[in-house]
This record gives sequence, structure tokens and C-alpha cells, in this order.
Amino acid sequence: MPGDDKKHTGGPKTIPVTSPLYLHPSDGPNLNVTQIIFDGSNYDLWADAVKNGLDAKNKLAFIEGKVKKPEVNEDEEEESVEAIAWRQYNVTLRAWLRNVIDPKLHASISFNQPIQDVWEELRGRYSVGNAPRVHQLKGDLSECKQGKDTIVEYYTRLKTIWDELANYSKIKSCTCGAAASIAKEQEEERVHKFLMGLDSRLYGNIRNNLLMEDPIASLNRVYALLL
Repeated sequence: MPGDDKKHTGGPKTIPVTSPLYLHPSDGPNLNVTQIIFDGSNYDLWADAVKNGLDAKNKLAFIEGKVKKPEVNEDEEEESVEAIAWRQYNVTLRAWLRNVIDPKLHASISFNQPIQDVWEELRGRYSVGNAPRVHQLKGDLSECKQGKDTIVEYYTRLKTIWDELANYSKIKSCTCGAAASIAKEQEEERVHKFLMGLDSRLYGNIRNNLLMEDPIASLNRVYALLL
């Protein structure tokens, strides 16, 4: 219209789907980014699983501090699209963390702050050095026995320890075959540990039969046979 000095901007601004600020319709507050629940003693295993889950959602940058809160221009009457998206995801990510933390710990965690600060607070409080944690895990592994547990429960306890230990000691790839040899030895050690912790009254005979095999069966095969 004549006298109208406003310029056509081409429509409202949108956030590209590749941006961490993009709010996907499925990213509701009830989402669980991992099946591992933090109980106060399994921080490193839990944190690694959470980071994997957030990375899959393209949201890892939030807890790493790479997505900063957009500055608000006081001259603007409304929030920018980026500011709204950041605020929405900050609230959503806090809910995601709360969903995978044991409720008994909620009261001790301040969720009313930027998600990066929540993450850093948890890391500072619960993360321990690699050497002490590895030492603790190896101690737990040496004492792990079936006891009154079922085969499934006993194996799950072992698998949880093995998986966390693997996060601290990853086998490097190579072309000389050493990595494959190390992995094979590690597999055999796990088979022996699994068999050693079994209830001898129930599984003594089958354990002896499995140990007589040459080469010894894989861990998955041993587990399947015992089941």
C-alpha cells in the first residue's frame, strides 16, 4: 500500500531440522534417552548412555555448552525464534534427565537452572577418577557370584560391570591382528569368570563339561546352554 514503509521479509523465520534448536514433534518431556537409571553409584555408565542418547537426538551440544542462550534484545516486543526454541529445549532436557534419575535423588538436584549447569553439577558431585572407579569395578567383579540369583540375574550383574569397565579400557584397532587376539582372550576370561561364579550344586556338571571343550565356547553360547 502507498505510504507503507515496511519491507516484506519473506514469512516467519524457521529453524532448520539440522539445528540442535529444532524441536521435533516426538521430543516430548516424557522421553527416556536411556534405559539406565542413575542411582547415585553408576554415574559414569549412566552419563555415557545419556550422552549417546542426546547425540542421537542432536542435543549433545546443550550439555556441552555449545548452544548458548540467545541474547534478548530489549527493543524487541517478542522473543526471537531461537530464544523460544532454546527455552523450550532447556526445559525439555531437564525433564529428560529427571526421567532417568532415581526419584530419591531428585530433591538433592537443582533442576531449575540451565541444563548445562545441571549436568555440570551432577558431574562434579558424582564423577570419580578413572583409576579409583576401575579398581572398584574390578573388586566388584572378583566378588560377583550367582548366590541366590537366577542365571539371568547373575549374568546381568556381570554384564553391567563388564560394560562399564569397557568404557575405561577400549581395544584399539590395528592391522596386525593383535586387537583380535586381545578380544579373544578377553572373551575367554569372561567365560571363565561367569562359570566360576555359578552355583556348583546346580551347575557343577555342566560347567565341567563346558570347560573340557577345546576351544572353549563363546560367552553367548555358554549363557544359552545354561539357560
